[in-house]
Amino acid sequence: MKKLSSIFGKRSTWAWPYVLFLVLFMVLPLILIFVYAFTDPQGHFTLKNFLQFFHTTEAVNTFIYSLAIALLTTIICLLLGYPAAYIMATAELKTPAVMAMLFILPMWINFLLRTIATVELFNMFGIPLGEGALLYGMCYDFLPFMIYPIYNTLQKMDRSLIEAAHDLGANGFEVFTKVVFPLSMPGIYSGIIMVFMPTVSTFAIAELLTRNKITLFGSLIQRAFGEGGLQMWNYGAALSLIMLLIIGLTSFFGNNEEEDTRGGIV
Repeated sequence: MKKLSSIFGKRSTWAWPYVLFLVLFMVLPLILIFVYAFTDPQGHFTLKNFLQFFHTTEAVNTFIYSLAIALLTTIICLLLGYPAAYIMATAELKTPAVMAMLFILPMWINFLLRTIATVELFNMFGIPLGEGALLYGMCYDFLPFMIYPIYNTLQKMDRSLIEAAHDLGANGFEVFTKVVFPLSMPGIYSGIIMVFMPTVSTFAIAELLTRNKITLFGSLIQRAFGEGGLQMWNYGAALSLIMLLIIGLTSFFGNNEEEDTRGGIV
């Protein structure tokens, strides 16, 4: 009993299930993607998969277009989400709770069901599906991921800094631009990453809201694995690795900017 107690009493023992989960469902799949990306169907090392991507004009254009759509979606979410987060963080009484509930309620439904409902809404009003519908659906699905990081940052902000700025003669605009907005930058960077990363790799929303008229980079990956057969898995892995690198770079630069903001805001 003492031996069992000493084993299970250690915190490190309870960490092993999480380590096993990470190895099986994160590390191992990433290793397989890396291996498939640099090999051919016969298992020989090759760079042909990456060369195929860079030599295929359609694939490169799709990749650039996906980045543009993700960037535009992120900007729209930021423009819509920041005022909402600011109102939630500065409002009194029950306003923040009511607004938070309004943004949370749609997230209780699977995003595919929400997207299908959006398609039917467009059809009901006779609005053609296309790029506009795609941007609308992207913003509708990912707007809460922009609002809540900014809201949490603004809510935790030291109010005495605002009072000090007013005491020093700053007007409302100067207080916002020189105190509130700089202090909210960590939340903005987190929101940008949380919106940009899923939008740059999604495919289901684009297929539903454009009737497959618009192809995003995620759709190329999905087709390589789903429709191309085993012969296309290597190419699909190469595309996935390219997407992982873009997402990783986005996270890396976002973290660096966030640290710089925290380190010297004034």
